[in-house]
Amino acid sequence: MKTAAIVPIETLHLFPILDTLLIDLLKSLTEEEWHAQTIAKKWLVKDVASHLLDGNLRALSMSRDRYFGEKPENINSYSDLVDYLNQLNMTWTNATKRLSPNVITHLLESSGKEYYAHLQTLEPFENALFSVAWAGEETSFNWFHIAREYTEKFLHQQQIRDAVGKEALLTKEFFYPFMHIFMQALPNAYKNTKAEKGTVVTLIVDTEIGGQWSIIKEDENWKFINAADLKSNAVLKIQPHDAWLLFSKGIKPQDAKEKVEITGDTELAEIALNIVAVMA
Repeated sequence: MKTAAIVPIETLHLFPILDTLLIDLLKSLTEEEWHAQTIAKKWLVKDVASHLLDGNLRALSMSRDRYFGEKPENINSYSDLVDYLNQLNMTWTNATKRLSPNVITHLLESSGKEYYAHLQTLEPFENALFSVAWAGEETSFNWFHIAREYTEKFLHQQQIRDAVGKEALLTKEFFYPFMHIFMQALPNAYKNTKAEKGTVVTLIVDTEIGGQWSIIKEDENWKFINAADLKSNAVLKIQPHDAWLLFSKGIKPQDAKEKVEITGDTELAEIALNIVAVMA
């Protein structure tokens, strides 16, 4: 089942720009900054950089080389998959504590170029190796897989920048596609929500770098709709910095509730606070 936008969200052209920004950032960090705490409570800056490296290397191994190494066992649910991925992440970051910042930066620079080259070979409308599970999909097209990879690269670089106070990604060029991809999880967040047919929910990420997304209740499911000419039953407005934190589990829904602006049906709007666009 595919539930994401029919029109592809173009992100591939941003990969080399984002990677260059990352490498320049890492090369500028002091030893103290490399060991700064990030919003990801278990990870320092160095751990997040290491995780980004794991993403490049593991993706190249599986998608390009068709080498899967450890094969998961007893994956019978979404939570089983999350537990397995968390275990993979932990063993990698623990092992790479022995690598220097220079080594990590060098490997990120070289592997990033290789991964970008590989992604360029993928046909956008062929089925991806892995689905985008947080969007409720059982199979996904390659363009959505690439878009999901963009969010990974954006999010973890943003976590580093947030930790060291060197912002650069909260611009229309980088932030809007990141949030547009994350919002593909909006219908899935409402899948178990009962409402009258025709009910419209709108989520707004404020300021010029944000955007507006609306879904409508059909007979069984919720789907995206252009709500320009429709009155929304519930509207939730959130600021960009709060949005990237909330939808990546950087802050809890109950904390975000104090920061958002809601009009219309409060209970219906607050369901959007539970969007999770990462495997967590």
